[in-house]
Amino acid sequence: MIMSIKNKLNRLKSHIVKEEKQAEKQDSSAKHLEEASDSVWEEHGMAVYRFEDQFCYVKETHYPLDFFHGTAMLGTFRNTVEAWNDSSLDHPLSAKGHLPENLFFFDTETTGLGGGAGNMIFLLGHARVMNDKVVVKQHLLPKPGNEVALYQSFLSEVNIKTLVTYNGKAFDWPQVKTRHTLLRNLLPELPAFGHFDLLHAAKRVWKNHLSSLRLSLVEKEILNIEREGDVPGYLAPVIYFHFAETQDPEVIKGVMKHNELDVLTLITLYQVISDLLMNAASEKDEHIQFELARWLESSGQSESAMNAFTALSEKNSARQFEAKLAIAKKLKKEKQNEKAAALWEEVFVKSSGSLRIDAAIELAKYYEHKEKDAGRALHYARGAMMEAKEIRVLAQEKKQKLLNELSKRKGRLERKISS
Repeated sequence: MIMSIKNKLNRLKSHIVKEEKQAEKQDSSAKHLEEASDSVWEEHGMAVYRFEDQFCYVKETHYPLDFFHGTAMLGTFRNTVEAWNDSSLDHPLSAKGHLPENLFFFDTETTGLGGGAGNMIFLLGHARVMNDKVVVKQHLLPKPGNEVALYQSFLSEVNIKTLVTYNGKAFDWPQVKTRHTLLRNLLPELPAFGHFDLLHAAKRVWKNHLSSLRLSLVEKEILNIEREGDVPGYLAPVIYFHFAETQDPEVIKGVMKHNELDVLTLITLYQVISDLLMNAASEKDEHIQFELARWLESSGQSESAMNAFTALSEKNSARQFEAKLAIAKKLKKEKQNEKAAALWEEVFVKSSGSLRIDAAIELAKYYEHKEKDAGRALHYARGAMMEAKEIRVLAQEKKQKLLNELSKRKGRLERKISS
């Protein structure tokens, strides 16, 4: 009986040892395959980042400071930040108080264009301009289910002071926040930071200059960037899902290059827009100069705005009379009514359409309320009515409303004269 138990225990022990050896062999084989997979990614310049039982891929690419991406050399971004720090301009896009490396140029690639929890980020790309080089870093999700590793790799390395994006306020960062909320118990907190969204800046400057404000068109038309063999952004989700199945780095490399170029474009675009703002008074394009002046004015930078408007008003251009009206508006606020009236008179005599109407209305107000000259005020009210009747660019409803208002003004002045 004792021998029988011993025999059974020996057989069981033999079986356990056999299973352990088989498990060790499987682990060794899996480790060998994993190491082989790692080496494939390393050949593509990617490192494997592991967190607990998850992993993601991280790629770091360096560019020299003298590398040109479009119209600007990447390294001159450091000069741009220095210029902001030396400037008296207090603008929402200003980098005053920052070092060049504080600005974090950021872009994502996602599985869809919509928002919400169903849309997943699979690539986080960012660039920083350091003292000796530009560093682009990308964090790639190998497949769904590895997001904790993706965001751990991203958040463990970044120290964001100011984010620079293109439509990032409406899309990229809200997507990061949504995914972070779903995983917040497993991740560090998101940092607080400033945010420059260059889409809003591009709208301010080029909304009437370009047919579309897609980054690809801004690149081509404004920054002189031509991409050869670029993967269109709309194909990125399809390519990613194919990559998630195959785990072939060759499949995804085109999308990663697209993202890499996007963050480099943000560096160039920030330089170009900053230079326009800080030198608005010397801008050669009259339409861009007008939009810059309006942007500066709406940002509370009255002196810089007036400098730009004044420079434009002295040009023989289509926008000079709009600039004169803008200057007159400021003079009126400052109670410099005679100087404002001189500009309104010039616009009334030399322009046409809505500009002439605006000038005539201001002159009618000025002569009625400041100079107490109802006769002359009536002259300008009639002039505004005649111009309004001829104008064709106004919608019928707006035109009728304007005519009604002018008719009331004309009637009031006529009664003043006859009384």
